Amino acid sequence: MASNEHGVPGSDATPPAADDRSEYDYVSDDVERPGLVDDLEERVAGDVRFDTYTRQLYATDASAYEMTPVGVVFPTGTEDVAAVVDYCATREIPVLPRGGGTSLAGQAVNEAIVLDFTRYMDGIIDVDPGSREAHVQAGAVLEDLNQRLAPHDLKFAPDPAAGNRSAVGGAIGNNSTGAHSLKYGKTDAYVEECEVVLADGSTATLGEMDVAELRERADADADDLLPRVYAGVVAILDDHADEVEARFPDMKRNVSGYNLDRLVDEANDGTVNLARLLAGSEGTLAIVTEATVSLETVPETKSVTLLTYESVVDAVTDVQHVLDHDPAAVELIDDTLIDLASNTAEFEDVTALLPEGTRAALLVEFYAEDDEDGRKKTAGLVADRVEGGHDGGEPDVAGGGDRYAFDSLVAHDDEERATYWKLRKAGMPILLGRTSDGKHISFIEDCAIPPEHLPEFVTRFQEILEDNDTFASFYAHAGPGVLHVRPLINTKSETDLAAMEDIADRVTDMVVEFGGSVSGEHGDGRARTQWNRKLYGDQLWGAFRDLKTAFDPDWLLNPGQVCGDVSMTENLRFSPEYEFDAGFDAELNWDNENGLRGMVELCHGCGGCRTGQDTTGGVMCPTYRAADEEITSTRGRANMLRQAMSGDLPDDPTGDEFAEEVLDLCVGCKGCAKDCPSEVDMAKMKAEVTHERHQREGASVRDKLFANVDTLAALGSATAPVSNLVSKFPGARTVMEKTVGIASERTLPTFERKTLKDWFDARGGTTVPASDADRKAVLFPDTYTNYAHPEIGKAAVRVLEAAGVHVDLADRTDSGRPAHSKGFLDKSRETARKNVAALEPRVAEGWDVVLVEPSDAVMFQSDYLDLLSGDAVETLAANTYGICEYLDVFRLDEEADWSAPDASLSYHGHCHQKATKKDHHAVGVLRRAGYATDPVDSTCCGMAGTFGYEAEHHAMSEAIGDILIDQLDDSDGELAVAPGASCRTQLGDMLDEDARDAADLVPEDRESPPTPVELLAAAVQN
Repeated sequence: MASNEHGVPGSDATPPAADDRSEYDYVSDDVERPGLVDDLEERVAGDVRFDTYTRQLYATDASAYEMTPVGVVFPTGTEDVAAVVDYCATREIPVLPRGGGTSLAGQAVNEAIVLDFTRYMDGIIDVDPGSREAHVQAGAVLEDLNQRLAPHDLKFAPDPAAGNRSAVGGAIGNNSTGAHSLKYGKTDAYVEECEVVLADGSTATLGEMDVAELRERADADADDLLPRVYAGVVAILDDHADEVEARFPDMKRNVSGYNLDRLVDEANDGTVNLARLLAGSEGTLAIVTEATVSLETVPETKSVTLLTYESVVDAVTDVQHVLDHDPAAVELIDDTLIDLASNTAEFEDVTALLPEGTRAALLVEFYAEDDEDGRKKTAGLVADRVEGGHDGGEPDVAGGGDRYAFDSLVAHDDEERATYWKLRKAGMPILLGRTSDGKHISFIEDCAIPPEHLPEFVTRFQEILEDNDTFASFYAHAGPGVLHVRPLINTKSETDLAAMEDIADRVTDMVVEFGGSVSGEHGDGRARTQWNRKLYGDQLWGAFRDLKTAFDPDWLLNPGQVCGDVSMTENLRFSPEYEFDAGFDAELNWDNENGLRGMVELCHGCGGCRTGQDTTGGVMCPTYRAADEEITSTRGRANMLRQAMSGDLPDDPTGDEFAEEVLDLCVGCKGCAKDCPSEVDMAKMKAEVTHERHQREGASVRDKLFANVDTLAALGSATAPVSNLVSKFPGARTVMEKTVGIASERTLPTFERKTLKDWFDARGGTTVPASDADRKAVLFPDTYTNYAHPEIGKAAVRVLEAAGVHVDLADRTDSGRPAHSKGFLDKSRETARKNVAALEPRVAEGWDVVLVEPSDAVMFQSDYLDLLSGDAVETLAANTYGICEYLDVFRLDEEADWSAPDASLSYHGHCHQKATKKDHHAVGVLRRAGYATDPVDSTCCGMAGTFGYEAEHHAMSEAIGDILIDQLDDSDGELAVAPGASCRTQLGDMLDEDARDAADLVPEDRESPPTPVELLAAAVQN
């Protein structure tokens, strides 16, 4: 069976934790029910974990709920699943199948043994382009499947927003769909056959069969379970078909209750597909281990129209008429999202495109045969639906009714379309970025309403919200009548809990009145199960429960969901009984609501940190991508920290085990501060906890050495070249590893006797007089650049001078980054204070501050604001630049006379620059200088400052580095280039000679790749 690259059965890779020096194994020392663990380990080939850490990691999903499981098993195949279920059936232990844990209604948490399919059972077994089918394991990620299908111009059609981390089994369990359901419907339409484990541990293959055969094989009194299952299905057809046809909503979007409407519809034609009956069953009927799914062709091209309106009600009133034009998607953006987006740096440019007076918009996407067809469709829509419609088209359909849109925007190329979709997708991160006690809770989020009733539905929904003194945004899939509505609720408040239930109750009444569904997309779970009885009536509620009993006589498969007795206000992550105590006062500035507590409680569990490098890219989360362990994801760490500080996890967040297993494996890349939809800043939280750990427990010799590396580097430079020989003595590296824990494999820095400052003073300072310069820059000679590689600083000076900049060097060399990265916040604050005192007066005199090393630049620009307050630090931060950023922002490179050598580059940007959205500057400057530059969409290199030097982290560091090496191998560039010292050290240790040989481009040859500024200097010299 296929397996992933993380050292699992069948793989040649060695997992990082297998290194003898690694102090982590992703679990805690205490184990619940060890006898149960022993029994299961005898029966399965996969991993069995019942330790406290693992149980708490799987206590949450992407919903508002939290339930600690009995334990977690990571099965390797159907045999493992069957063994677990068989064992649990005889002992009446509930079982819960789980994919990526992205469920929004709480269906992926339960007091049960959790089966996580995403580690080992994530294979794509076979793809048959001819029959347009794929056979996959339940843990296969949807985006991975689509990437495999792309060369065949095929795709798995349902496209949930979390498709880059959602599993196929989860899509079946939820009957998932997405923005393009108008064209493709739900997952059930694509499920052809499933291999399943039934509630007694037996296995079966469910697929299409004749109704006559179903009746023949049905036996309610049989000893085996499968004939009893067939009998339960026959009972639905015989006793409840009329009620199903009468009560089930006539909608494209309905995933409430069991999938009986499709069952009855198919039976009318003489066949049924029992695999499709599992769609939307949330793991309560059987456990899917493998599935055969049908596929759709990828559309030739697309076009987008953004219709703008004066109100949300106008927009939703127009939906039914827009649908006459046969769009692939119709998405609503309301005034709340527009206002929030316009006040964020990421989306303000997009909202600026909207015509004045826009208070709502419909994003309408068409599939088209070619560009001409796409332009015809958008023009026809605009001509029909916009008052005074333009775009040169004629209405291709008479939509009818009044025109409500007052303007429109049209996009045909990929970049323009992506811009409009970016605005639509702005909703989730903005709404979920609140650090207040009130959260936008998913509990009545995705009701499905016939589009003609949307105006009244929205109006009355808003009145219900006002009655409960709250509000929500209305956005998402207006075409099929599914609006995502997340009211702001503080579940820590008894009053808000009452409001939560009142809102759900009254909205459900409205849904029933309009012939809609309580859930059109995200399922029942703990949030909506209790409303299915009101939606379907007593007869079908009883039918659901009878079907559940036929499949699962003892109700052990994910009990409580769909037709159980769960309450939407029970088992909440935050409840009136919730208490929080960090155990210390925060040292850093937290400008969000509720400060450190607000950040600790921010993660909503969407799992965006569990994505793959090759499918999603970005920085977050490098250790998860290397280890495939929940505890190494941002979600895992954030949940563990919250649980430790709230008492759910009986552990001290400053203790040894918590540090080794949870916090030490965070490399501080800052990727989560950008890539996480809620911008959970794990690096900053780690700094707080590590600082407190130092205060309580003291710090290791190694940490103190790394924190004071500027002093050590100055000493090494003063005693060079003798200091450089120390590590070359036989056995020296082994001694360093044994004494202070520096990995013996690592290439250690060497030092230059003549520093950058020495060179600058000897040449008499800058060659560009202030009178001839448009700008003046103070170049800060960071520790690495000044003492170890002054040639990089020399290149920076030459490039700045070539751009006409009057240059001076700062007197100080320590930015505070080394101490800050190791959690010595008192020391980094004092360093920041000294640098602000020295440099801010020069900024006031008209100087800019420029740094070569990316992490040091970000220290000035971002971290200083966490350490200090006041106008002086804000002024310095606002006027500090990385060198390529400086050249790009002020277009100074246009003053230089470039003549770049013939070289194509693979550019790996520094993770801190990526996290602060400054990484693109280097690429632009290098390209304008004449280099063909391929920016690699990479995560952290794995070196992460001192992380890769630490013996216990060396294996993890290289596992992360392997991901980058693979990307560089796939890049079109011939020469690897990176701006960060850590990155170049990692690449120098891992790349082959050809990929790092820069002798023809960099004056002083060395083993590590060149920096962008060195290449720019070479381009100036040539």
